[in-house]
Amino acid sequence: MNTTYQPSPRRYESGMAYARCGRSGVMLPRISLGLWQNFGATVSLDHSRGLCRYAFDHGITHFDLANNYGPPPGSAEETMGRLLATDFAAHRDELFLSTKAGYEMWPGPYGNWGSRKSLMASIDQSLGRLGVDYVDLFYIHRYDPLTPIEETLRAMVDIVRQGKALYLGISRWPLEATRQAFDYLAAHDTPALIYQGRLNLLDRAPQTEGITALCREAGVGFISFSPLAQGLLTDRYLHGVPADSRLARSGSLRPEMLTPELLSQLKTWNEEAATQGQTLAEMALRWVLQQEAVTSVIVGASSVEQLAVNLGALAEKP
Repeated sequence: MNTTYQPSPRRYESGMAYARCGRSGVMLPRISLGLWQNFGATVSLDHSRGLCRYAFDHGITHFDLANNYGPPPGSAEETMGRLLATDFAAHRDELFLSTKAGYEMWPGPYGNWGSRKSLMASIDQSLGRLGVDYVDLFYIHRYDPLTPIEETLRAMVDIVRQGKALYLGISRWPLEATRQAFDYLAAHDTPALIYQGRLNLLDRAPQTEGITALCREAGVGFISFSPLAQGLLTDRYLHGVPADSRLARSGSLRPEMLTPELLSQLKTWNEEAATQGQTLAEMALRWVLQQEAVTSVIVGASSVEQLAVNLGALAEKP
């Protein structure tokens, strides 16, 4: 598969929709591709290449990474770096690359959380693995309750001023800290572009906690990770747990999470989706995309076929 890649000339006519991110000039695809679990060193480069090519051919321009994505940590960025140097070398300006820092990356007290020391080292490491001079979007991956918020945010601002990122994002911060971050970044002429949080039919915390309302008020976009609850909001588990499934591997998704009550709810939603001519996954993705302030959803895919199903959520139904 390592042949010269010629993207589809109709990639922007494939049915992908784009939405303005908050009050910025950035337009993000309604469906973005996340490289959390299926792009590390344990997956062949050709497999990752196939997914990224298919995504780009169908209008997905936003690829979501983090320094700790893999496994092992860092290897997803290395994979994307190899693709940027080959397949996408002529198309960097069409791509919107995001990465993050804040989770444990290297031993010792500076390889974790949100200190200036950690963030400055992290962005340089990420740029090295990706083989680029800058990323389009750099997130603080989680809230650090021990580091002064001003230290974290000042480092983020300086990363933009040094030309290492074009925009800044906040991921998984509590409401009041997020409000402070939005105010600080706006006051320093580097307004937050987007907030990343988990929002799906099973987890509506960003809505109940006021995060999506704050984003709308502040003119900040919102992007949902895990819109399908790591596969629970699909038909994959309606009739048991397949041996090769994420649930069976007992990683971030554990078998005990699929309770009888949840299974009953999933079957009800699946029946509701069928009456609308949709799959459960399509209905779940559409629900997220219809919510207040939501710019895009990040889908993970282990196969081209799975990604194609997710893209079906954008298709007009008769």
